[in-house]
Amino acid sequence: MKVYFVGAGPGDPGLLTVKAERIIRSCRCCIYAGSLVGEEVIALIPGEAEKHDSATLSLDEIIAIMREARDRDLDVVRLHSGDPSIFGAIGEQMNALDELGIDYEVVPGISSFQAAAAALKVELTAPEVSQAVVLTRTSGRTPMPESQEIEAFARTKATLCLFLSTHKITEVAETLSGYYGSGCPAAVVFHASRPDEKVIVGILGDIGEKVLAEQVSKTALILVGEAIGRVEKVSRLYDRRFSHGFRRARKK
Repeated sequence: MKVYFVGAGPGDPGLLTVKAERIIRSCRCCIYAGSLVGEEVIALIPGEAEKHDSATLSLDEIIAIMREARDRDLDVVRLHSGDPSIFGAIGEQMNALDELGIDYEVVPGISSFQAAAAALKVELTAPEVSQAVVLTRTSGRTPMPESQEIEAFARTKATLCLFLSTHKITEVAETLSGYYGSGCPAAVVFHASRPDEKVIVGILGDIGEKVLAEQVSKTALILVGEAIGRVEKVSRLYDRRFSHGFRRARKK
């Protein structure tokens, strides 16, 4: 028996990995985050499979289901939205499984930050502008280490992708304006890749007002940084004068 922590991706079932889809379609017991995993992905679970929505379950209850499945030699698919390794709370589940001696495997998935970049049609890294992408969140019921508050990352001028923070968009925009400037490109993408996807584009000076007008407060990602504004600087990778292990530099 094995537990599979599977990344369900951002919502579009077409963005599932081949391995993830195979595991989901053949599962006999599935625990899924009903409030986060796309309905079209949940629909891939076989009708005869046992289904448990983790939105109403505690950690102890989730582990109890896994333990009972082990006693019946039944594999369990633990379906997480996006990629399980990013704000997925899988660490505590794996620790419990280690104590029980239950084997598990992690199947990665496409994260919402990647789907959001695709929706915006932007590159999150730009030559000489931003060569770092920070995946973080603001503090809330889950506190942040003091050294990892968004002000610390804002000082780097890296591209920021803020999870679980859209409900604080006005405060976030005001804070970041002090580091990036109020004219810095900013965007909020709601339900990236899903049929009801909503893309809100602006600058730090007006993104809060735009998001509040659209009544978006959760299951959305905030992206901030000059790279989002489609900079004109060109990468050296394809410059004819730039050589690397597979191509010699050319003068013309």
